[in-house]
Amino acid sequence: MSVPADDLAAAFTSHRPHLLGVAYRITGRYGDAEDAVQEAWLRLSTHPDGIRDLGAWLTTVVGRICLDQLKSAAAQRERYVGSWLPEPLVTPIEGGDPLDVIVRDDGMRMAALVVLHTLTPEQRVAFVLHDAFGVPFPEIAETLGCTPATARQHASRARRIVEDADLPPRADLDTQRAVLTDFMAAVAAGDIDQVLRVLHPDAVVVGDGGGRARTTINVITGRDKVARFLLGLRTMYGPQALAAYRLELVNGDLGLVLPAGHGPDARVSTFAVRDGQVVAIYDMANPDKLTHIAFDTPDQT
Repeated sequence: MSVPADDLAAAFTSHRPHLLGVAYRITGRYGDAEDAVQEAWLRLSTHPDGIRDLGAWLTTVVGRICLDQLKSAAAQRERYVGSWLPEPLVTPIEGGDPLDVIVRDDGMRMAALVVLHTLTPEQRVAFVLHDAFGVPFPEIAETLGCTPATARQHASRARRIVEDADLPPRADLDTQRAVLTDFMAAVAAGDIDQVLRVLHPDAVVVGDGGGRARTTINVITGRDKVARFLLGLRTMYGPQALAAYRLELVNGDLGLVLPAGHGPDARVSTFAVRDGQVVAIYDMANPDKLTHIAFDTPDQT
């Protein structure tokens, strides 16, 4: 028996935020995630009958589409200039954005996504579908075109890599705000000792300009090197450049959004906090990854 078109569309719409979350976590690109979800709708609209669990069916279909996307993009990733970071998802602190449902999940943090995108496509799909969304291994095996045992192995290897990364837990927003306030004040003051105090000993800076915008090409590692890098930026652009940043949520954590025209290129920066100090700075300046962000939205915080 066929499903009325309106009912099918309504059912799909109810699953759409979840599907966007699945696709974004796998691909790291919001545009690709939207394309994958749209393709899943097209496949559903021509095959609405005989689906016992619509959510599970759509999740595995999206996983398969994303796997194809990853394989087709592999050559581009090999030629990428500098570090590759996922596209940031920017939402207002006061809430009310449709993306709030997606970024609320702990696995959507930039720090978690960076580790996730060191995995092979097969490991990533198996890990995300099983560990994050509970898809059984036989269905994951169909998506990957392998046996259930191999799918389980992909997920197990991915799990070990994620666990070995020893990611800091997501700090609450009040803690993030206090740390970020101290960080901004230290950089603005240009005091090396003050900057060192707000940085974790294992601090890193990862920049993604894609060869099209200014940021660090190589990962900067260690508190001393990160401090010198930050103070070098202050000298280059002046302390007044910090005033142009606005505070927003970036993948659910506090971050900084800078429109173009304030010295450096338009960019989005987000942070990871460990033990009350900044342990990672992710600076995304590749304009291709910022097209979905409304930089002209005024700060209302």
